[in-house]
Amino acid sequence: MLEKRTADVIIIGGGIMGCSTAYRLAKEGLDVLVLEKKEIGNGGSCRNAGGVRQSARDPKELPLAMYAVANIWPTLSEELGVDVEYVQKGNIRLGLTEKDIGILEAHTAKSTKVGLDVKMISGDEAREICPYMSKEIIAASWCPTDGHANPLKATLGYYRKALEMGVTFITGVRVLALEKVAGRVCKVVTDDGVYEAPQILLCAGYESRAIANTVGVDVPVERQFNEVLVTEAMPKMFDIMLGVAGGEFYGHQSEHGSFVLGGNSGLQAFTSNNAGENFVTNPLTAPSISRGIMRYFPCLKDVKVVRTWSGWYDQCIDVLPVIDNVKEVPGLTVAFGFSGHGFGISPAVSLAIKELMTEGKSKTIDISQLTYDRFKTKS
Repeated sequence: MLEKRTADVIIIGGGIMGCSTAYRLAKEGLDVLVLEKKEIGNGGSCRNAGGVRQSARDPKELPLAMYAVANIWPTLSEELGVDVEYVQKGNIRLGLTEKDIGILEAHTAKSTKVGLDVKMISGDEAREICPYMSKEIIAASWCPTDGHANPLKATLGYYRKALEMGVTFITGVRVLALEKVAGRVCKVVTDDGVYEAPQILLCAGYESRAIANTVGVDVPVERQFNEVLVTEAMPKMFDIMLGVAGGEFYGHQSEHGSFVLGGNSGLQAFTSNNAGENFVTNPLTAPSISRGIMRYFPCLKDVKVVRTWSGWYDQCIDVLPVIDNVKEVPGLTVAFGFSGHGFGISPAVSLAIKELMTEGKSKTIDISQLTYDRFKTKS
C-alpha cells in the first residue's frame, strides 16, 4: 500500500496543538494529515508541568485561557474518553519581597480589567488556603478558577481521538521547506519526499520559524530551555497550582501524590549543553529548583526527587503566540511562539485555528491581537 501523500489539510507538528486541531478539523469532515519529526507529543507538549491557568497572562491571550477554562477543560476527559486529570482548585502565585508584590499587583490589575476573577491576598490568607507555606511569604495573587492537568494524557488523548476520526499521522519525517504553486502554498518538502494539500497548518514549535522562512515568512521566535522534576509520592497536601512572582518554579501535586515542578537555574544560556536536539538535563537546574521550593515550602526539604526531564519551548519576542492566516502566503496558517504557556490554552487554540482554516477568521474567541502582521514595520 502506498503511503498517503495528499490531504485536505496538512499539519506540521504532532504536539497538542497539532493533535487537537487535527481532531477538530476531522470532525468537520476534512481529510487531515499530520507530519511529525519525532514521536507524537515529543516536544514541549509533554515536557511541562501541566498548568491550566488564566492568571499572570498577557491580556492579549487571556480570551483563549478564559474560554478554555469556562467551556472546554471541565468536560475534556469525557470528550476524549481519557482522564486528563484536570483539577480546578485555583492557582496561587507567591511573593517574598516588595518587588514580588509589585509584579503580582501589576498582573492582577491587568487581568481584572478584562474580567478575570483574580485578587491579591496577604501571606496569612495564602496560608489559610495552603497551610504548608513558609512564614516568609508576605503576599500572593489568587485565582480560584485556575487549575492543572496531565500534559501527556491530554496530548495523547487528542491524538487517539484524532485517529478515531480518520486523521493520518506520519512520524519520523523532517520537514525541509514549504513550496508555492501559482502564489499559493500547497507543498511540504520533507526528507521523505513531497506531501501536498491546499491548506497547511504550521505548528512545529521553535522549528516553525525556519520552515516559515522558506516561503518568506519570519516570526521572531527562538528556543528556550526548561526543565521539570518529579518527586516521590507523598500524602495529599494540596490541589492548587503553584507559582511564584519571580518565576523560580511552578507546579502542583499530582493525582498519585508526587510533586511535578518546573523551572530553570537562571544560568541556562551559559551552561546548557543542549546545542543539538537531544534533551539532556543540566546538573545545576534541579538543585536550583529545589532550593527555591524549600524556601517557600520548608516541609518538603526531605522529599526525594526521583526523575528530571528537559525540553525546548518556542519563545516569541513579545512572549505571545502567533495564530493567524498569513495573508502574504495564501493557504498557510501558523500557530507557534507559545513561549512556555501553550498547554493550558491549547483546547481553545485548536478551536480558533479550526475557524481560521474553515471560515477565514476566529469567530468564537478574540485572537485579533495575536496576528502575524504585528511584527511588520509600520509605515
